[in-house]
Amino acid sequence: MVFGTFDILHLGHLDFFRQAKEHGDQLTVVVAHDETVKTIKGEYPIHKQTERMAEIEKQGIVDEVIAAQSGGDKLQIIRERQPAIICLGYDQRKFVGELERYIKGSNQNIKIIRARSYKPEIYKSSKLIKKIKI
Repeated sequence: MVFGTFDILHLGHLDFFRQAKEHGDQLTVVVAHDETVKTIKGEYPIHKQTERMAEIEKQGIVDEVIAAQSGGDKLQIIRERQPAIICLGYDQRKFVGELERYIKGSNQNIKIIRARSYKPEIYKSSKLIKKIKI
């Protein structure tokens, strides 16, 4: 299972999906709600959640794409789906502390894996977004 915004889907994201998929039988991508993106990043994503989900599905790499809910319990999806592995992006910092505390306090045996970066000087989403806005 992976989590993210995936606003401007790029080769770095696709590499992230491939890396995550190497660690399990099925890859589920949880796409952040527009309001959550606004809260975390200070602005709304360029593409709506449904558009971001459709773009990921279109790539044919992942097995399932699901929508994260706005403002609710961030751990609900993990409790419901009980993934064996959660793969985090190389630069993913939000939610990590909460996730680690949850895993330590639960009886779930979830392994956290950190993906390697893929040309971050080129494919860092925030850099791409800034270029588009200029």
